[in-house]
Amino acid sequence: MATNILMPALSPTMTEGTLARWLKKEGDQVKAGDIIAEIETDKATMEVEAVDEGILGKILVPDGTASVKVNDVIAVLVEPGEKADVAPAAKPAPAPATPKTEPAPAAAAATAATPSVPTAPKPNGQAAPASSDRVIASPLAKRMAQQAGLDLSGVVGSGPNGRVVKADVEAALANGPAPKAAPVAQPAAAAPAPAPKPAAPAAPITAPHQAVPHSTMRKVIARRLSESKQTVPHFYVTMDIELDALLKLRGQLNAASPKDGPGAFKVSVNDLVIKAAAVTLRRIPKVNASWTDEATILYDDVDISVAVSIPDGLITPIIRKADQKGLAAISNEMKDLAARAKAGKLKPEEFQGGGFSISNMGMYGVSDFSAIINPPQAGILAVSAGQQRPVVKDGALAIATVMTCTLSVDHRIVDGALAAEWIAEFKRIVEQPLSLML
Repeated sequence: MATNILMPALSPTMTEGTLARWLKKEGDQVKAGDIIAEIETDKATMEVEAVDEGILGKILVPDGTASVKVNDVIAVLVEPGEKADVAPAAKPAPAPATPKTEPAPAAAAATAATPSVPTAPKPNGQAAPASSDRVIASPLAKRMAQQAGLDLSGVVGSGPNGRVVKADVEAALANGPAPKAAPVAQPAAAAPAPAPKPAAPAAPITAPHQAVPHSTMRKVIARRLSESKQTVPHFYVTMDIELDALLKLRGQLNAASPKDGPGAFKVSVNDLVIKAAAVTLRRIPKVNASWTDEATILYDDVDISVAVSIPDGLITPIIRKADQKGLAAISNEMKDLAARAKAGKLKPEEFQGGGFSISNMGMYGVSDFSAIINPPQAGILAVSAGQQRPVVKDGALAIATVMTCTLSVDHRIVDGALAAEWIAEFKRIVEQPLSLML
């Protein structure tokens, strides 16, 4: 019988994507494991494998189609001798008493296509609530419930066969924890205050202009950063850090590198900053953390996300166990990750996760800035340009190369004294960089 191929969810944040191109055409034989299409997500372009065998009977979503919702039917797989124009099965309608649901990414597992790369590992120390394994729920719904500390046993599912989907979790979080038993009758409460009136729509733009549609990545960046700034209590600590000793060490290391070959390297200031931040996190581990409603998650590994600018926005590939790697290894790995990030070829596990972020705008000459925290991480370090500035040394005026660094932290986890301790230790390591060689 005919099998629908659905738009798969290739990352936890993906709700829609662009079908970049089909690698199989109608009438082609498809075997399990064959790469059948390329999908552009909010983070990268990834290949999609077939998990069933058959003939690609009909392509319903052509190459280059944008904003294809997760779980939309994109093609139909048929058996030999079966007609190729089989109509796709209708999607189940949501229960009338529940809000309109978005397609659940979990349903992609039951179709003829799945992502060819593994999903990102869960952050260290996090465990899903036990009840989420005793109910029928999509993987995305379970993940959302785990992150929010929601017990899925009290959530009524609106998906097929009572499956709990994304919209059910969102509704439960918006309305508070669902009761497990019918509540005892209570006296009528006072009528709630009327909802505030929506803001008046912005005046239409009449000046000559060009409207550039938002890419999927830009939409996700806008949503995540808005949520971070609105829900995470940021505060900031700033220090000026002298770079002359670090620059001297960098010059000595690069001079000692082979000209070419497998052992060649060229260490950048950013590579040294990554290593210094990693060592600081190992020495002050309470900043290498995430907030949940039940507990503070302290990560065992020092995995640092590094912001990389790409045409549609930015992405944060991860240097994992950065405190355990040498400078040459960090340098070569960072160059490879940045190149593949700009080409849209990162795997999910290479940019999902991480316990701390670095945003370096020094190469643009920026003298000072503050960065927005990347949830669920507790901190991000904003690194500005090294500039020659007047400083006072031993009571006399001198010139030094100085960069301004600002640490943004989640005040639910990191208090002022801890943030000050962290950035003071980071300053000490950068100004005495020989400790990075130990």
